Formats: sequence, C-alpha cells, structure tokens
Amino acid sequence: MGLFGFGKKKSKKEAEPAIEPVDEDKVAAEAANAAAKAESAETVLAEPSSEYQGRGEERGPWDVNDEDVPDYDDYLDLGAYYLPFLQGIQLRIKANRATQQVLGSTITFGSSSLEIEAFAAPKTLGLWDDVRGDLLEANKASSEVDGVFGTELKLPVNVKGGKTVNTRIVGVDGPRWMLRGIFSGKAAIDLDSPETEALNKFFAGIVVERGEEPLAPRDLIPMHPPVAPAERKAAAEAGEQNGKEHFKDIPDNKPKGPLSQDQQTEVKTTLSRGPMFSEVR
Repeated sequence: MGLFGFGKKKSKKEAEPAIEPVDEDKVAAEAANAAAKAESAETVLAEPSSEYQGRGEERGPWDVNDEDVPDYDDYLDLGAYYLPFLQGIQLRIKANRATQQVLGSTITFGSSSLEIEAFAAPKTLGLWDDVRGDLLEANKASSEVDGVFGTELKLPVNVKGGKTVNTRIVGVDGPRWMLRGIFSGKAAIDLDSPETEALNKFFAGIVVERGEEPLAPRDLIPMHPPVAPAERKAAAEAGEQNGKEHFKDIPDNKPKGPLSQDQQTEVKTTLSRGPMFSEVR
C-alpha cells in the first residue's frame, strides 16, 4: 500500500458517501437564529412608556460613536445627522432667510410630516426634560403622554385661517445632544396609522453626529446642505477629510439663539425621494 492509500481500490460500497441523519433541533435553531438576525436588522420600536430605554444599544436615534450604530453609508448627510432610507418621502430643508443657515429638515410621508432638529446638550445631563417643561409652561393647551420615545407632548398649534393643527413632539437625549421631532398629520393623532409607525421608525433610525465644536446647551448643532451617499463616497475616494472637506467654505451654520422661536425660515430645497438617495439632484 502506498503512503496515501493509492494502492487499494475501494469497493462500490466504500465509495458511496455516508448519509448523516438530519438533526432537526439543529436545523430549527439555525432557522430561529436567522429569523432573529433578520428582525434585529429592522428598527424595533419600544412600547409606550414614560422612560425611553435602550437608546444606543437596542434602538435609536443613534450616535455615530455608538457601538451598535447601523451602517449609515447609504444615509443622506445633513451635517448634524444622517437620514435613513424611506421609500416615498419628500425632504424639505429649513434655512434662515437672512443668513441662509441650514436649521433643520422636514420629512413628508403621505398625509404626515416630521420636523427634525438636533441640539447641543450638557455632557452629564439630558436636555429633553427641561425643554419639555418650558414648552408645557409656554403652551397651556399642551399635555404630556407616554410614547414610544418616552414622555412626549401633545400640542395643538393655531395657524393662519383660524385652523388648529395637532402636533406630537418627542425628544431623545444622546451623548451631548438632543434630537427633537415634531410630528403632524396622522402621525400626530393616529397611533395605529402605518404613517405613524413608518415615521416613528424613521426617527429612530437617524444617526446624530454632534462633532467636537464647543456649543452651548440648546444651540442647534451646525448643519450643511444635503450630501447624497454617492457624493460622500466620491469625496472620500478623492481623499477629502471625512468626505466633507468640500463644505469648508460654507458659513457657520450655528444659530444665534438657543431653541429660538424667532428664526425666520423658508423651504430652500425640495427633494423627492426616489429609490435611492444617490439619485437626488
């Protein structure tokens, strides 16, 4: 016999591969694990409560430095935060009329909308409790309710023509930031609406980038015009720092007042969402 057994011819029976019995428990466990991974890839909302727990671990809004932050390479970059994908939305950019400073964004989805702003916060304390208290004091018609992002506000707003618009205001504290969302339309009044669930998940999927710039608590975190994923990737491949070096000549976007209500704003850009953010012009 040779060293590697080449000298002996196998019989037909020996040549047939052995058939191992199927371990049904193992197959079931692997299927359950695959299903769990698929579910974890989706945004899972918390149950309504006065406290919002699990931010940065089980759910968002996320910080760029969270250990379990989702891959936001395909998100739309607005400087202070990155917006995830949602088919069928429209994006409006809010800017100061006089200075052209970008101040925030508004997402429209169906008959609902979500206004998004990111504020600087103290290093050790959250900001939402104080901000919510100020809003309650200033608006006697407002009320607190338990929500999927913790305690939130129901606030009716009087608009031109004598109409009243119902809004739902949420706030989530992160490391040195607070993300505020103002929901209106069905997303403010119908908790079981698909629009409500979609925009709740959208808000929970946002990734915030506070940056290292010194900011006073309640100052808006500086923003810049939208940068699509393809633009950011091209800039990174060109060796530009963080893919944002081409914005170095944009004026300082920091507003002058903390949570100021006198910032005059207008819609500067309307972006219709196509299949991918990279298609936005």
